[in-house]
Amino acid sequence: MSSESTLRADIVEVGRRMYARGYTASNDGNISVRLGADRLLMTPKSVCKGFMTPDMMCITDLEGRKLQGDRDPSSEMLMHLEVYRQRPDVQAVVHAHPPTATGFAVAGIPLDRAVLAEVLTTLGSIPIAEYATPSTKELPEAVRKYIKAHDGMLLANHGALTVGGDLYGAYYKMETIEHFAKISLVARLLGRENLLSREEVTRLQELRGSYGIKAPAPICAETGTDPDFGSVPDQSSQVVQAPPGAGSRLVPDSVRSIAKADGDQEIRLTYRELSALIEDAVRNLR
Repeated sequence: MSSESTLRADIVEVGRRMYARGYTASNDGNISVRLGADRLLMTPKSVCKGFMTPDMMCITDLEGRKLQGDRDPSSEMLMHLEVYRQRPDVQAVVHAHPPTATGFAVAGIPLDRAVLAEVLTTLGSIPIAEYATPSTKELPEAVRKYIKAHDGMLLANHGALTVGGDLYGAYYKMETIEHFAKISLVARLLGRENLLSREEVTRLQELRGSYGIKAPAPICAETGTDPDFGSVPDQSSQVVQAPPGAGSRLVPDSVRSIAKADGDQEIRLTYRELSALIEDAVRNLR
């Protein structure tokens, strides 16, 4: 395990990268890392992650009691403590508000479609934990439903959470989530996504071992999603939406419609059709 001084410097660097990339604004976000078997090193509350110094960090025990530091630990410490309780293998936790991924979280759209091979092999699916008031006991309860099977998740109307075997591993997963969200958004704006077939997802699952990836749960491409609300919580697998390929590795799929109200009929629009409707609406307002 790295020395305390190294971990303090690493938290500062990860916070700087998060702020530089726009994953946090003002005092948003928080970072923690294990410091031995029963202690955590954590960012303090009310500090911009882009301008931290090593001496600002707090040391707590696994119950959240502050052991060392001039400042109080992050206001979302309870979420971090829950992750460490549920996942003894996790060495670091990163929470941020990356704009595109958080947009998906606000829209209620999980990043659980089989689109990018690299995302499937490293993170599997990226579900949405239900909305919980930040800094309260509700937040760890929402995270608990997914953390045993996932190394990354969106937090409804809040942001994203990633974990890893070391601090940079947890941070890189945050980069992956935001990168995936940007690509998925562009594909949806263009009107379609080519999904990896269920058979290809199975191949990628088998490759995880050869890549040396230690995932918390296997990928499951079977039916396990609600078409309106995304992935159903499952502690035993990472559920992804992947249609049968019938011999093809890629399956064309048009962009899904916005979730419909009870009794309303589903409407599917291409990006061109949607743009035309918006132009007509603007024209009528003049």
